[in-house]
Amino acid sequence: MTAVLIIIAACAMLFVGYVFYGSWLAKQWGIDPAKKTPAYEDADGVDYVAAKPAVLMGHHFSSIAGAGPINGPIQAAVFGWVPVFLWCVIGGIFFGGLQDFGSLFASIRHDGKSVGEIIKDSMGKTSKKLFIIFTLLVLILVIASFVNVVAGTFFTASDASHFGFVLNPNQNQATAMISLLFIVLAIGYGILTNRLGVKTLPATILGILGVAVAVFIGLKVGLALNRTTWIILIGAYITIASLVPVWILLQPRDYLSSFLLYAMMALALIGILVSAIGGTASFELPAFTGWSTKIGTMFPALFITVACGACSGFHSLISSGTTSKQLDNEKNAKAIGYGSMLIESALGILSLIALGMVSSQYVQNGGITKAPPVIFAAGISKMFGGNNAIYALMTLSVSVFALTSLDTGTRLSRFMFTELFLKENEKTWQEAKNPVRKALAFPITGTLLMVVVGCVLGGLSLSQIWGLFGAANQLLAGIALMAVAAWLGEVGKNNKMFLIPTVFMLAATLSQLVLTIYKKVSAMAAGAENAFHWGNCFQLVFAAAMTVLAVVLVVEGVRTFSKQSKSAKAKVAQVA
Repeated sequence: MTAVLIIIAACAMLFVGYVFYGSWLAKQWGIDPAKKTPAYEDADGVDYVAAKPAVLMGHHFSSIAGAGPINGPIQAAVFGWVPVFLWCVIGGIFFGGLQDFGSLFASIRHDGKSVGEIIKDSMGKTSKKLFIIFTLLVLILVIASFVNVVAGTFFTASDASHFGFVLNPNQNQATAMISLLFIVLAIGYGILTNRLGVKTLPATILGILGVAVAVFIGLKVGLALNRTTWIILIGAYITIASLVPVWILLQPRDYLSSFLLYAMMALALIGILVSAIGGTASFELPAFTGWSTKIGTMFPALFITVACGACSGFHSLISSGTTSKQLDNEKNAKAIGYGSMLIESALGILSLIALGMVSSQYVQNGGITKAPPVIFAAGISKMFGGNNAIYALMTLSVSVFALTSLDTGTRLSRFMFTELFLKENEKTWQEAKNPVRKALAFPITGTLLMVVVGCVLGGLSLSQIWGLFGAANQLLAGIALMAVAAWLGEVGKNNKMFLIPTVFMLAATLSQLVLTIYKKVSAMAAGAENAFHWGNCFQLVFAAAMTVLAVVLVVEGVRTFSKQSKSAKAKVAQVA
């Protein structure tokens, strides 16, 4: 019964937040349904393509979700379920939702450009360049983290002796086959709706039937490859996916993927009721275990680890990178930008409950013993009496959404890398006057560089990447909040709701990065075993670089707010 009460309380609070706080934000900022969006103003048939609200919701939700709201809350639950519950709900409403909605709104008022462009308007060109460099570092970690997760859901140790198609596949082999069939389905859906003129409803029905067929085939015939081969193939896929027009792969794949996510969440909700009524599983996770665990002290570890379940800087990149270029009307910004974050917080709570059903099996000595996607699938299937089909569907869903975040993240890398080398009067790489800058701004250049580096790092263990990714990702959230607040102040709109979230996120994440640097340096000074392993050296250098960049950006942000405050006081004095 505990699980039922937890999910009811979470959904009620998130719904109230959406209706009242989300609507208040829209009113404060001046959402205007009559204003043309960049999807129409700058339509190019490649990146700027207006999408139906349901299709764009599918893209945005699938992209921001990924494996984050499953990985984060499950890992953070070593503190107990109450801290994770509170942060998912409060963080989602007042931190994550604010950032996602604000970034989307600011971007559509900047021709669909990134947060870097928003920073330039209020904090200057140098700050924009520093932000883009910082963002590219974060995106490398995004690619590395999700390449690792996807390869892990496609591969098992037993696959080392197999290479090719296999009958009666295990869950990983089935997931791999279904994910590949998903790509074919997406291309077919894109052609149907964008080139053959098929309406959204009949195309969606065909797409869902296609998903069912893909799942059926995948459960019968799987694909087994070794881990290195999967990483190479994933790298090739995300490279192509980031370069082709959004309508042929990104939009349709994410839209069809979203139905899997909705089904996964619906099954989880049904499972909670089934377990409460039929006693198939009981919620075993303690409410609170203490202020310190294996992953660190509650501050800052809890707020860094939960990540996407409450607030994620990666979301601001999606809002201002792909979603803002496809939004058909500003009136849909609240549902897509703010609403998607709250649904993701609900998914974080469902992940927490899934762990609670199997915590005695997977939580030992203050840490989890298996990968979060495995625990999530095991927890949901236990609610249905250990059903293997449910387990396979849960594993598939995690893989599909991690892959969705990957191809979106790679496209964002392309945007940001190109933007870094263009001058103010140059809108595309073709307009770059300098041949060196033109070559660097060429879309394939940045894409290949980011994919290669990301895939190489994806070969590390997830624990080596995720902690650093969590801190960098949340630090990006703090900077994005600061950037949107600075722009709103510049154009005379209310930005006071950003103060506490910005300060808190910056404090938590900078603390985590400083702790990481301290631990790595201390281990090296003490001559600890493997202290100079390249993975540890990478973490140290990466953490130090991001800390320096972030501090510089924060200083510039403080200066900007100070100037705005003085200007506002001067105007008041003139009126008086």
